[in-house]
Amino acid sequence: MRGTAEPPAKRLRTPRAAGAAGILSALLLGGAMVLVRLAIPTHPLDTAAYLADTSSHQALRVALVLLPYGGIFFLWFVGALRDSIGAREDRFFATVFLGAGLLYVALLLVFGATARAYLDAIGAMRDARQAGDFHHYGRYLTISLLTEYAPRMAAVFTLTATTIGARLGIFPRWLTVLGYLVGLVLLLVVSTVAWSELLFPVWVLVVGCFLLTFHRRRE
Repeated sequence: MRGTAEPPAKRLRTPRAAGAAGILSALLLGGAMVLVRLAIPTHPLDTAAYLADTSSHQALRVALVLLPYGGIFFLWFVGALRDSIGAREDRFFATVFLGAGLLYVALLLVFGATARAYLDAIGAMRDARQAGDFHHYGRYLTISLLTEYAPRMAAVFTLTATTIGARLGIFPRWLTVLGYLVGLVLLLVVSTVAWSELLFPVWVLVVGCFLLTFHRRRE
């Protein structure tokens, strides 16, 4: 007795929503970075004044709500970008590209956990003298994660993705030039130029819009 033939397995395709993941990720991450910059100023404030400034605390809380969702959509963006590359990707560049993207998301989550702990500790310390040293330590730690370490992983991701897209002919010339400029700024001068970390969400937004049109043309 012959067994019933099993239906052929369906090919798992990238959902169309993944094309918009870059746009959503850029908006969420960019908004979170702006709120963090407003909530934790670069120049130190008086501890008592910062403890009394509830608006900055609320801005940081909103940023910490946006941050993990921005990281989730960024992973979708990485998947959509890899789908555009297809099976032609080089193992070396693919490893650096994927590793830098995962490390960037990991640093974002570390930053979020650190900022949450900093905010909760500051809220529990009502005495300005007691919170003085911890306030400055927490401020320097959160700012360094946002402006030193995470942007440099973003720079490696941007440079590698741009190199892959340029060599395979996926990215047009203007997008290639933009990617290299953003990557070099994030790699070299992000710690000295305030707000320059926002270049990465802008690049993700541009690439996300490009991937939407790219997938539509391919379909």
